[in-house]
Amino acid sequence: MSRKNSEIVSHVDHTQLKAFAVWEDIKRLCEEAVEYHTASVCIPPCYVKRVREAYGDSLTICTVVGFPLGYSVKEAKLCETRQALEDGADEIDMVINISDVKNGKFEAVLDEITTLKAAVGSKTLKVIVETCYLTKEEKIKMCEIVTAAGADFIKTSTGFGTGGATIEDVVLFRENIGENVRIKAAGGVKTREDLEKFLDVGCSRIGTSSAVGLLYGTPGQTY
Repeated sequence: MSRKNSEIVSHVDHTQLKAFAVWEDIKRLCEEAVEYHTASVCIPPCYVKRVREAYGDSLTICTVVGFPLGYSVKEAKLCETRQALEDGADEIDMVINISDVKNGKFEAVLDEITTLKAAVGSKTLKVIVETCYLTKEEKIKMCEIVTAAGADFIKTSTGFGTGGATIEDVVLFRENIGENVRIKAAGGVKTREDLEKFLDVGCSRIGTSSAVGLLYGTPGQTY
């Protein structure tokens, strides 16, 4: 059974993370988010304060930390997180240190996520694990670590890696995360069918620049 547009878009983090995004891009994104009631806007950290000042509490602001490669040190990610919260962010999407995962330094990965969750407090922390670089065993281990760290979401991808979200990875997450952890798919979600499939298999959020254009405007409209 097909979902209503309003239901689909309520799960969307309306996203603009291109390196060359200008204020007009961000403004259009935010105005669409307000009009169509997306779950949030996901924007570069440098725009968080300006968006909060311009739009107040009319939308939920998500931003990224350690993005997109994840290999900055924990202290740098913590500094980014604190600044984003001070500027007005409601949600933080952090990238794990993928090198630590590949080196088997799982305690360091757990410590980093736990530290950032402590800084975020009651606000939302999503943990981007960049599935395209991980083995099945590493994905399962990240489900365990994200759960143990008390994070709110596990997120498939940055959208800047060699691959994006897959149905198979979301199903794997669903089978291995704790009951308090939700799932966000991102990267490569380009059609209405994609949106519905990811919601059907258990995603609570979908990060995409395409959803509003697909559902309410010109198919293929992205930022």
